Amino acid sequence: MYSLTTNENKELEFQTTIEDYLFNVDKSFEFRKDYGSSFFILDVKKLQENYKKIHNAFKKKYDNFIIAYSYKTNYLPYLCKELSRCGAYSEVVSRLEYDLAIKIGIDPKRIVFNGPLKSQEDIDYALENESKVNLDSIYEFNFVKEYCDRNPNKQVKIGLRINFDIWENSINLHTDDYKISRFGICVENGNLKYAINEITQLKNVKIVGLHAHFSTRQRSVETYSKITQGLCKAAKENNLTDIEYIDIGGGISGEVPKSLREHAPTFDEYAEAVGAIMNEEFSHYQNKPTLILEPGISMVANAFVFVTRVIDVKKIRDKVFVLVDGSAHNIKPTLHQKNLPMKILKQQKIDNPSKQKYNIVGYTCMEQDYLATNCIGEIPQSDDYIMFDNVGAYTIVFNPPFIKERPAILAYDQNDMCVVRRKETFRQFFNEEIYCF
Repeated sequence: MYSLTTNENKELEFQTTIEDYLFNVDKSFEFRKDYGSSFFILDVKKLQENYKKIHNAFKKKYDNFIIAYSYKTNYLPYLCKELSRCGAYSEVVSRLEYDLAIKIGIDPKRIVFNGPLKSQEDIDYALENESKVNLDSIYEFNFVKEYCDRNPNKQVKIGLRINFDIWENSINLHTDDYKISRFGICVENGNLKYAINEITQLKNVKIVGLHAHFSTRQRSVETYSKITQGLCKAAKENNLTDIEYIDIGGGISGEVPKSLREHAPTFDEYAEAVGAIMNEEFSHYQNKPTLILEPGISMVANAFVFVTRVIDVKKIRDKVFVLVDGSAHNIKPTLHQKNLPMKILKQQKIDNPSKQKYNIVGYTCMEQDYLATNCIGEIPQSDDYIMFDNVGAYTIVFNPPFIKERPAILAYDQNDMCVVRRKETFRQFFNEEIYCF
């Protein structure tokens, strides 16, 4: 007899619950009226599991470790609050995100403020709140200096985002063929030394952190070893004896479906490599600096699904098109060509269905609005639903106000479903406080 594994049991339970809401006569009408026929669902248990897996993997290898969740990946307030409850700090890259963290009750001392564009007001506010502020460019030093001049009796702590070569054997590791990253303070051209010299002239400022984040193609373990080593080397060569944290940024792979990536590193593999370097480099420290990781994709990608109703099926010449009440913008806003893992939720099961090739297309008027191409299987029918997996990263924050209102977001927790973002209305879409009619 075939027995389901724990994960398969959870997935089946999740799917069964969704089907019950969609197809149960007593529930489906009210459900569609309240939430429409396309929506995201956050699997709260999956989110909690992701946090625990990442945290436990790194904590085993380097005890002084914290996760600072990357808000830009998905700043759904409910999600950010849930991760805070798990123990995560908040990593933000704008005043908008900083204010969101404050709004949902995050202790400002548990906020890491990154990003290339900060105003004087932003810097003042974050320093006053004693958040971890990582300066990205030399222009920000003037803001820090002005703050210190106004607050001569306050001890100010700052971090620096630095930029150094991460090429490997003449191979460019950066994403999209950008040969160098545009972020941070350059090590090789002397800017870092200049910055440190300028800051040390200020009597009430300490450099307590070094930060690096690189967008890379492969998200390999070797790249994160290189980043960690580069940060430790910079701390040592510049005699930064007050270092309280080493922040290696985010971008690590999560538990990626094989259809998207064949061989993704595990959390344990990242932790083993990074932890070994940290332990070696700071073995002589009485108080080892905190290791900060800023996961985004690995935390939330597989914690969301997008469910959308089939509206029509039509054939044009020899091609079959399945039209759904959703868009590629909902599930892959960069419009990449890969098909995401998906499941067909059928209203009526058919025995021994024939398999055919079909494409799934969206409601927009753009020709490239394909949610999936060259699918092979039983063709979905009107009022079936299609559930796309692995849609939690960047989809919700990139989803544009284009042609239709943004869909609702639900949270699934302990077999219960609750709304965490309502379906957008016309008046919210065309907000009268913004638009002039």
